[in-house]
Amino acid sequence: MIIPWQELAEDTLINIVESVILREGTDYGSHEQTFEQKKKALLNRIRQGSAVIVWSELHESIDIKDKTEFFK
Repeated sequence: MIIPWQELAEDTLINIVESVILREGTDYGSHEQTFEQKKKALLNRIRQGSAVIVWSELHESIDIKDKTEFFK
């Protein structure tokens, strides 16, 4: 189930984003980003519509996925 980010309190949205980033682990890309940079980038993707917040009833978990995984 996709959760519209506009319906979440700002604190809740930020907590979800921070939780997802912390679960990602270490980023071994060519350019390492700080936690704050990752948070800002992910919030921007959500607000611009290129990423969506997804609740899995089966696993009782929340995640953020690329929009193209759900809308083709």
